[in-house]
Amino acid sequence: MTNPNDTYTSPLASRNASPEMLRLWSPRHKFNTWRRIWLAVAEAQYEVTKDWGSEADQRTPTVREGAESIGSSAKNPLPDGRGSLDHGASGPLVTKEQVEELRAVVERGISDAEMVRASELERELRHDVMAHVHCLGEQCPKAKAIIHLGCTSQDVVCNADLLILRAAHKQIEAKAARAILTLGETSAKHLALATLGFTHYQPAQPTTVGRRVGEWAANLDLVRSERFQTFFNDWQMFRGFRGATGTQASFLQLFNADSSVVDEFEGRVLLLLENRPFNAVNFQRWKEEASASQRRMLAMSEGMGETEKAAKVRARLDRIANTTEEEYVADQADSMLRYHTFDLTGQTYPRVTDTFILADLASVAAVLHKIATDIRLLSNRKELDEPFGKNQIGSSAMPYKRNPMKCERICGLTRFVMNLVGNAYDTAATQWLERTLDDSSNRRLSLPESFLALDGALDLMHEVASGLVVNEAMVRKNLMAELPFLATENIMMEAVKLGGDRQDLHEKIRVHAQAAGMRVKQEGLDNDLIERLRQDPAFASVHHLLTEDQLLDPMKYVGRAVEQTERFIAEVIEPLREHYGDELSELGSSDRGV
Repeated sequence: MTNPNDTYTSPLASRNASPEMLRLWSPRHKFNTWRRIWLAVAEAQYEVTKDWGSEADQRTPTVREGAESIGSSAKNPLPDGRGSLDHGASGPLVTKEQVEELRAVVERGISDAEMVRASELERELRHDVMAHVHCLGEQCPKAKAIIHLGCTSQDVVCNADLLILRAAHKQIEAKAARAILTLGETSAKHLALATLGFTHYQPAQPTTVGRRVGEWAANLDLVRSERFQTFFNDWQMFRGFRGATGTQASFLQLFNADSSVVDEFEGRVLLLLENRPFNAVNFQRWKEEASASQRRMLAMSEGMGETEKAAKVRARLDRIANTTEEEYVADQADSMLRYHTFDLTGQTYPRVTDTFILADLASVAAVLHKIATDIRLLSNRKELDEPFGKNQIGSSAMPYKRNPMKCERICGLTRFVMNLVGNAYDTAATQWLERTLDDSSNRRLSLPESFLALDGALDLMHEVASGLVVNEAMVRKNLMAELPFLATENIMMEAVKLGGDRQDLHEKIRVHAQAAGMRVKQEGLDNDLIERLRQDPAFASVHHLLTEDQLLDPMKYVGRAVEQTERFIAEVIEPLREHYGDELSELGSSDRGV
């Protein structure tokens, strides 16, 4: 075995991404997901054909089968005794015994030895999916003949990818929420600490540290709520089981040109993958829950005297009570196909979908980059410091250095994420007709690495935000040095109220401010702007305001900063904490030790 020190290892794995995100994108998780899909396919094929050849199978033959095919299809059984592909009058396409053998192997998970064997088979076959079909078949000799029945590779790979993408997407969403909450806590601590504002990176109207940090949180929440609540909201999207070019020709052939069976099969597979299998227990639970919901609506309608609405609710209650298990199955399958699959696909799910996903990640990355950059700028002004370990070294040459290295890493990682989005656009644009394979090698890099890098950046942001040091003395010192300039707008407005000419006063302030600024910058002297205004007759009417008590209270210049931030914390931060409570407790440590 190659020594890991003698081969390349991605820093995303060794330094940045969390164990859980690495697990989601691991080979073992991918191949176990493939196996889950093969089991679900086999189970659904058994369920929709288990009555073939029995007295219960009294369906009308299709035009394609002909009138005699129902009774004669047993003449062409499959070699292992299962029903024939003509119809299956001798039994189901897949037996219960085959399903259970397959289940036992799938549920124990793929072993290291099996992964080695699959790699050996791939070197021979040059096809990763078929290598795993054969490898699984070796562990399930009775089920070997029916694994991957009717499927093309992308029936497995695309649906597995979407399952993994959703799980990774939910992890990123939870970590974004954690960062928002941590920033919200820091915001609340410094709600009324006035600080110098900046536009064009030049001094501007004051704000508060709490509001600035709150705005970082608000930007991140904007991405979380507007982008992450779209494609993967509360449900899983699937490519579905559509065959080689999306037409389902193989499944139509398999199920004797009966489209309703194809739909039921597909719906059953998807529900199994959603962990919502059809069974008597789930059917009864649905009846109870649906009836309870309608009874609550009925009580409300009757209580409000809404006779017509109550009658409609009673009708729904009757329909629920009279619904058979077969009708329930058909309804659930139809719902899965209608709301959880793409309308039309080629061999793969539409590759433009990947642009939505990577663009969402890039949007989060852009906000993180902005926050980290702001912290780096304010670290230079000695107003903020990211957490710094007791024995941490800032520079090998300059022992005094306390570099914002976590924020610098956030910027580097998020820049990487933002630049990966173009791969998804290129791939979507260059898929020829029903599919070309040049998507595969690119997606094996761009999809996992986008998630791994952003996962690491979000963990770093949590580390920074939870330990952010606010140097209040420096915040005040920097603000007070500029406050005389910042007070001039208020001085001008008060002078105008007392009869002054706004344009004349603006010009006089401009001249005095430029002179005071040159004194500070070129001579290193104190800011004497207020004294200059006191000596100017144009401002005689407001001399009583040109005192330190009146002018140099920073909180007089922050507007509604405190009020706005308090509202944001109450309306966004606190509900978010409640919404993500359970998920946040499962995220684990954000400290990667580097």
